[in-house]
Amino acid sequence: MIRFVVGPDAVVVPDLRRKLPGRGVWVTARADKVGEAVRRQAFSRSFKTKVEASTELPMQIEALLIQDCLQALSLANKAGQVVLGFAKVEAAVAAGGVAGLVHAQDAGADGRRKLTQALRRRFQGETRPQVDLFESAQLDLALGRTNVIHAGLIAGMASEAFLSRCRRLALYRSAPQKDADLDLDGEPGLHEAAEASVQP
Repeated sequence: MIRFVVGPDAVVVPDLRRKLPGRGVWVTARADKVGEAVRRQAFSRSFKTKVEASTELPMQIEALLIQDCLQALSLANKAGQVVLGFAKVEAAVAAGGVAGLVHAQDAGADGRRKLTQALRRRFQGETRPQVDLFESAQLDLALGRTNVIHAGLIAGMASEAFLSRCRRLALYRSAPQKDADLDLDGEPGLHEAAEASVQP
């Protein structure tokens, strides 16, 4: 769920860290659900006052989630939990300390395939997440390098924090499901959640 509050000039503001003061409204954490809340004017009904929710709100939230992920990746790198370069990533996989892999969206299929095979050989049935949510240029900025195509995540708290944020972004981008009226906790979906999930 994503929390929203009313900011200055009665504008709806996403509160991804759930720390902003004031009454909050919760919406299922998917772009289609946020878009639906905007179209149905669910925010005004839930806040019981006229508020402005931009049609760009779903894209704004995605940009914030991407920024949050890349900041977490940068912190993981500073903590020494990121390995860069195909050969170094392959060696880290062989050593067994890899918590997951990161591939640029524009990475070649051959490199992905070889690293996936290395993971399978090393962990034999155990899965490791593989993240492909970001372009190479975005990874470059986060990691302070150029032409980042593949990265390995060494097990640790910073890597887990990054992977957790990536799961949230992937879920937000996910297409509508048959159970679109239910959020992750089995509660009523967007329209009903926006109406009912209000906190003081």
